[in-house]
Parts: sequence; structure tokens; C-alpha cells
Amino acid sequence: MSDFNSQADRFGMDEGAGAFSEAELALDPARVTSANGGHSGPTIVPVILSGGSGTRLWPFSTEETPKQFLSFTGTENLFQLTLDRVKDRQRFASPIVVGSVRHVDFCERELDPGDEQARLILEPCARNTAAAIVMAATAAREAYGDDILLLVMPSDHMMQEVAEFHAAVRIGEVAARAGHLVTFGIHPTGPDTGFGYLESGSDLPHALGVREVVRFVEKPKLETAEEMVADGRHLWNAGIFLFQAAAFIDEMMLHAPAIGLAAQRAVKEGAREGRRITADLERLAECPSESVDYAVMEHSSRVAVVPMSPGWSDLGSWDALAALAGASRRFGPITTVDCDDCYIHSDGLQVAALGVRDLIIVASGQRLLILPRGRSQEVKRLLSAMEAMAA
Repeated sequence: MSDFNSQADRFGMDEGAGAFSEAELALDPARVTSANGGHSGPTIVPVILSGGSGTRLWPFSTEETPKQFLSFTGTENLFQLTLDRVKDRQRFASPIVVGSVRHVDFCERELDPGDEQARLILEPCARNTAAAIVMAATAAREAYGDDILLLVMPSDHMMQEVAEFHAAVRIGEVAARAGHLVTFGIHPTGPDTGFGYLESGSDLPHALGVREVVRFVEKPKLETAEEMVADGRHLWNAGIFLFQAAAFIDEMMLHAPAIGLAAQRAVKEGAREGRRITADLERLAECPSESVDYAVMEHSSRVAVVPMSPGWSDLGSWDALAALAGASRRFGPITTVDCDDCYIHSDGLQVAALGVRDLIIVASGQRLLILPRGRSQEVKRLLSAMEAMAA
């Protein structure tokens, strides 16, 4: 038994705690007796994915300082807000964060320094979300056993109605404990081409409020998005999941065994120091780089969805931030005259705008971005052009 496994109590699991009664479980299904040695306590482990660079929010977000560690709408950054959603230790165990080794200081700064039960899995090379979740599932499974539930969340999303999100998690628990891979779909507020979609089907007979997933749809063209929103069956794919650790790894080994094997080995052979686990570079480099949707979710017969409306945004573009802020908003040292429907954000540079319409203007340091509203999904194209010019 590894040192990590032998010290499972660091994850908040007290020796000798008794099982909960059926009545108690009915009131709070998040508390059950775990599969590894009769420990009890919260059995939902938040998994925070923090490996992205958020380049579509350039120039504020860069590979050195990705968007999850920035504050766009208040005093707390997006990473902090994500942790806040799962801070109730009566319901949620301490988090497992998966992030890049280059961002270790950012992650450590946001985690509670007194929370020795938290775990930080560091990636020496990026291998997308499928590998990241396998590593988190492996670590949680070692500590808690096969039946532990993982609540997987990106670290850079916004939710305005946290209670609505918690209610959706409660709805999804029954299906997750029955072996389903539960995803959370957002009721669309319009035909957005920047999101992936999923088509929901019939309700699961044993899990009220949970539906079958008929198919996943990649980011569609506008006409297709309009049709999907109109039919009422399609939801935005939020990239948030709830499932048993063992069930997820089983499905990974069925549909993408190369990822499952390499990512598990990367954690098991990784270096461990305090609450840090640095994945083994050689093993992780062997792992194919694929998203969890592409590797597993689009192929599994065990996927289900909980529809929800928690005021969600992935803040994946300046247009998304502009929509969240309102029609015409200004942040920073900015002067405007006769400007309509412009989103202008500066962290120091004086910006003056006269007589312009429907623009996004963003200034950070010595970098300035100007583009029409509605085209911020193309920022990556702009960055590629800049890199080509610098080469």
C-alpha cells in the first residue's frame, strides 16, 4: 500500500466512524460509508481542472497567467470562485486540483494553506482533460475506494446561482452511484456557436430529473445552433461531470485504454511531497492528448445528463464577458464620447474612444486588442498570425 493510500485519513476520513442510517442517507445522500475500510464522511471529491491557458482572453490571459487566476468580474479570481462552490466540508471533501507545474505557485496560493487533505496533481506536460481526470480518479480511488464520487469542474467558469448548481448535483448523485457518467447541460439562452451541445433523451427510470444522452454535437454553425435551441432537446455542454472513480476508469479502459494506462501510471510513479503529486514525465508524455468528451463521453453507453440553469458562463471569449457585464461597460482608466455597445477593459493604459460602435477594446500592459463584437472566438487566429510574424 502506498504512502498516499495509507494516509487516506488526510482526505477527511476518520478512523472508526460508523455508517449512516438509511434515514440519514435519504436526507443527505452525499454522506455514506466508503468502500475502503468503513470510513465515513463526505463522498464527493471536487476535481478542479486548471491546466488550460485561456488564450481567447488575450491579452489579459496568457500562458504564463491563464484566465482562471484572473479576476474579471469582482475581487475573487475564477479559481477562487470555483473552490468556493465546494467549500462545504459537510458535503464535499477537500479538492483535488490538476494543473501545470508552471502554475504551481498560483494553485498553492489559492488553496487553503491549512487544508492538508487537499491534493495538487502537477502536470509536467499538458495532455488534455481525459488524462487529467484519469489521474485525479486514480488518486481519489487510492484514498477512498472505488465508490467515491468525483465532481469534475473546470477552474475558469462562472456560476451566478450556486444553489441551483448544488441542487443539480444532488439530482445527479443517484444516477452516478448507479454507475452512470453524469454530465451537466445548460439550458441554452440562445443559439451560440461557441459551445458544444448534447442532445437529451428520455428520463432515466431510476433517477428523477436525469436524462439519457442521445449524442454530443461539436460547435455548430449558426443555422444548426438555431434549430437545436428551437427543438428544446439540446443543451450546452458545460464540461462538468459527476461519476464514480472506478466507473470512469472502467469506461476509459474500454474506449481509450492507452490514455487510461499511461495516466494511471503517471500518478502511481509520480513524485510525492506533502500534498503535491508531480506526475511522472515519461509516463505522461506517452499518454495521447485528447479531451474527455472525445475519448470517453461520446462513445460510452453510460452517459446521462442533468439539465440546469445556474447562470453559467464558460467566459471563453471577450464576447462572453461583454454579455455578462451588459451592453456597454467600461473597466479601468477609460474615456468615451458618443460610443454605443462597446466593451472596454484596461488594467492601466489610458484608453479614449470616440464615435465607435459594437467594439471590444482590451488593453493590458503594452498590449492592445481591438475587434468587432461577435468575433472574439477568432482571437486564437490572431495570435497565430502574431506568432508567424515573430518567427
